[in-house]
Amino acid sequence: MTATDEIAEVEAIMGRARNAQKAYENGADQIRYDRAAQAAAWAIMEPSRNKALAELAVKTTGLGNVADKIIKNHRKTLGLMRDIKGIKTQGILRDDPATGITEIARPVGVVGAVVPSTNPAATPANNIINALKCGNAVVVAPSPKGVASCELLLGFIYDEFDKIGLDHDLVQMIPAPGSKAKTQAMMEQSDRVICTGSQNNVHRAQTCGTPAVAVGAGNVTVIVDETADLKAAAEKITASKTFDNATSCSSENSMIVVDEVYDDFVAALAKAGGALVRDESTIVSKLWPDGHLNRSVIAQDADKMIAALGMTKQVPADTKFLAVETKGIGPDHPLSGEKLSRVAALYRASDFGDARRIAARILTYQGAGHSIGIHTAQDDRAVALGADMPTCRVIVNQAHTFATGGAFNNGMPFSLSMGCGSWGGNAIDDNLHWKHFIQTTKVIREIPPNEPALDDIFADYWADAGK
Repeated sequence: MTATDEIAEVEAIMGRARNAQKAYENGADQIRYDRAAQAAAWAIMEPSRNKALAELAVKTTGLGNVADKIIKNHRKTLGLMRDIKGIKTQGILRDDPATGITEIARPVGVVGAVVPSTNPAATPANNIINALKCGNAVVVAPSPKGVASCELLLGFIYDEFDKIGLDHDLVQMIPAPGSKAKTQAMMEQSDRVICTGSQNNVHRAQTCGTPAVAVGAGNVTVIVDETADLKAAAEKITASKTFDNATSCSSENSMIVVDEVYDDFVAALAKAGGALVRDESTIVSKLWPDGHLNRSVIAQDADKMIAALGMTKQVPADTKFLAVETKGIGPDHPLSGEKLSRVAALYRASDFGDARRIAARILTYQGAGHSIGIHTAQDDRAVALGADMPTCRVIVNQAHTFATGGAFNNGMPFSLSMGCGSWGGNAIDDNLHWKHFIQTTKVIREIPPNEPALDDIFADYWADAGK
C-alpha cells in the first residue's frame, strides 16, 4: 500500500466516524449515551472476554501477565463505570438565573485515541467508554504490538452494539499494519486527540494541529520515613511494583528510605519478596547491555527477570523483585529512571529533608509532574511534598500502582492516563476522565449590572501602598 493509499484509508475511516457521530448525537438523550458506554464496558468486563483479551495481550506484546491483566481490565473498567454513573453529559447541565447562563453539554466530535502496548485492551476501552458517554465517535491508533488486542476488543464491542442497535462506525481503529503516517493523518483529522504512550507519540500529538490531551512520563519515587509502618509499606510497595510485571507508569521505580529505619525496612522488604542487591554495576550492565533496556527483562515474570540478570542463585528463590542500592541520579545513572521491570532503585537518606532533596532530583531528571509516594505517620509531610515537589499527585500510605489511577478506597478518578501538568509538558494535571471528552455551549443573557466601585477593589491596597 502506498503512502497515498494509507492516507485515503484513514480518510475513509474518519469520514465514517464523523457520519456515525452525527447520527449518534442527533436526537440523543442521556440513556442513549449511557447504554453505549455500558455496552463497551461489558465488552471487556464479561469474564470470558476479559480472559481472552488478557491472554492475547500477553501473547502478542510479551508484556505483563495474564492474571493481573484480567484484574486490571475488570477493576479499571468497573471503577470508570462507577465514576460516570449518573453523570449528565447530554442536554442542559446548568441553568443559573443569577448569572443568566445556561450551559449545554456538547460532544467533541470524533476523538482520535493513541494507545500504548502496555495496556492494549484496558486503555482503549477506557477511552472508548469515555468518548461514548459524552456523545462522541472514537478512532483508536494502537501500537503495533497492541493491534491484535484492539481488534478483538472492537469485535466484542460490536457484538454488544448489535444488541442495542448502535453503528459499528462509532468505534473504529487504524487497521494493521500501523504506521506513523496513518496515525498522523488520524490525529490531524480528529476533533480532539487523546494520547497515552511514548513521549515521541505525545510530542507528535501535541504538534499535530488538533487540540490534544496528552500525558507525561512516569518514574515514580516513594519515600519511607522513620514514622512509617514498615511492614505495611514493604508489602504495599511489593504488591504495587510487581503488579502486571511493572508495566504501569505508576509502578515504583525508586525507594528513598530514611537512615533511621533503613535496615529495618530492608528486612521487611525481604520478607515481602524484595531482595536487596548491593552491587548496582552488575544489574546496570545487564539491564542496559547496549544502552537500551533489555527486552528479556522488561515486564517479565520474576523468574525470567532474575535469570536474565544473572541473579538466579544470588537471591532467594521466592524473590518477587530486586531493590538495587544506588546513589546516582541523572542520565549517567540509568537506575534513577524508569525501568519497566521488577527492578527498583534504593536510596538511603540521612533524614526526611534529605529524602525530599533526593526525590526532587529524581523527578527533575525524569517523571516530573506524574506522582510521588510517601509512607509516613505524619500527614503534614505529605502536604509539604505537595507544596514544593514538581508533581501532580502525592500518594500517601498506598500501593502506588493501584492508587494513582483511581482506587475504590481513594477519591481519584479511575484512569490509565495521568496528566502531569506543566512539569510534564501537559495541558492537564488530572487523571484523564470524562470531562476531557466533552465541551459546552453557554447561552448568555443580560442580567442587572454588577459593577463594583473602585473602593471595593482597591481600598486595602491603597491603605498599604497609597494611591
